[in-house]
Amino acid sequence: MLAVAATVALACGVRPAHAGYVFQDIVNPADPTFNQELGINQAGEIAGYFGSGAAGHPNKGYTTTPPYTSFTDENFPGSAQTQVTGLNNAGTTVGFWSDTNLGSGDNNFGFVDQGGTFTKVNNPATGSGPAINQLLGVNDKNIAVGFYTDTAGATHGYTYDIAAKTFSGNIDDPNGVGATTAAAINNKGDIAGFYTDAGGAVHGFVEVGGVFSTIDPTGSQATQLLGLNDNGQAVGDWIDAGGTMHGLLYNLASNTFQNIDDPNGLGSTTVNGLNDKGQLVGFYVNGNDNTIGFIANPTATPEPASLTLLAAGIVGFGVWRRRRRTA
Repeated sequence: MLAVAATVALACGVRPAHAGYVFQDIVNPADPTFNQELGINQAGEIAGYFGSGAAGHPNKGYTTTPPYTSFTDENFPGSAQTQVTGLNNAGTTVGFWSDTNLGSGDNNFGFVDQGGTFTKVNNPATGSGPAINQLLGVNDKNIAVGFYTDTAGATHGYTYDIAAKTFSGNIDDPNGVGATTAAAINNKGDIAGFYTDAGGAVHGFVEVGGVFSTIDPTGSQATQLLGLNDNGQAVGDWIDAGGTMHGLLYNLASNTFQNIDDPNGLGSTTVNGLNDKGQLVGFYVNGNDNTIGFIANPTATPEPASLTLLAAGIVGFGVWRRRRRTA
């Protein structure tokens, strides 16, 4: 079992309310230049990592709890790099790790951590050169979601039953061309992610009961959905018609969108996770080109929404990704 260590955080800046949220920086002092917050549970515990993944700057995983002034290391035993990408309310965390830190061409292997016991998770259809397999999210039923790249270089989503140690069949959006990433799963079993179409454009999707719905804001050049809660809210990022990137909050029942832009990172915000309280986590790039993690707390309780309308095939609103596949 891997030993964990706690570190004390740098002072976290809490900023005035912006667009209905109060933003707070989350920065692990082990690396103030690069932090990403990727998942949050109902207790406010956050999963993330520091380190860009460039050669000599490895990803190192951690979790942190309110008030986010200390961090607990979480790294796959013997790994060169680890990202902790998701966690649930039952104490399970998931992510991926690498045995090298070359800066490119690093293998990726999924993992599950339950109470400090790590299990390697690799879809048996994963190719090599390098091997790419990542777990990105997990629900309270201990069903994880992720993706792998096959021997032909195509990317497929899947679910993984942690207790049974079994994989689902491929989760492929029918509009995708060999490139679907399943990034989040809620307790209903609904899945969010993104795919690449025949023209090379990236689109968000939600899958409910086997029915896929494309989710794109009007004028989007690229959309990713990265988080999904039980209240019918999804988060991610998108690039508008002018080429500016925004964090995204989508209400599935009303088919409405809200830009989530950290005031210190306008044009560079990604929202990666959320919980049922409406707390958001993600990251942005500041004026010094440092990647800074954040939590955004709503100033008012968001109204719950329903996923049921997606089964009718609502079309609303990978890969433009600054943050992953570095390990």
